[in-house]
Amino acid sequence: MNSIRHEDQRVGIFIDIQNLYHSAKNLYQARVNFHELIREVTGDRKLIRAVAYVVKSEGVGPSDEAISPSGREASFFEALEREGVELRLKDIQIFPGGVKKADWDVGMAVDAIRMASFLDVVVLATGDGDFLPLVDYLKWGMGRQVEVASFSRSTSAKLKESADYFYDLGESPKMILKVKPTRKLR
Repeated sequence: MNSIRHEDQRVGIFIDIQNLYHSAKNLYQARVNFHELIREVTGDRKLIRAVAYVVKSEGVGPSDEAISPSGREASFFEALEREGVELRLKDIQIFPGGVKKADWDVGMAVDAIRMASFLDVVVLATGDGDFLPLVDYLKWGMGRQVEVASFSRSTSAKLKESADYFYDLGESPKMILKVKPTRKLR
């Protein structure tokens, strides 16, 4: 898993917001510092595009299941955009019987493949093992360097092994923003 890094590399970052949100919340009772994530994975290389994939709850905004308490949705989106991150938003699908489906896996994979022609390095910020075929295609079918950034404890072992480099977000205290406990009203 040795990644060759040099300043002429063109980098694209594809961020699976739900995956990172749930990992940070469940492992550390915290949030991800996206500013630090982008800074770390880009390094001294040229950031070409950074895209974040977000699922909105019932067409209103992210719920606690998706990203953050709904009252913080706008500021969360604005913070990402200030970092130069493009947002891709999708409404959650609710099927008869209450079953909910929400993911961006196919959209994220298509975007990474579509943009790979003008990138040297594709960074997938996710721990989801469903992206293993994407990693293999980008590496062996397109000749791109593929790096994965996520929390080791919640990342697919095969995804970590197949990446040219793995950034363990749990190893850097700067990656984790502690959440202040909220007081419950009686």
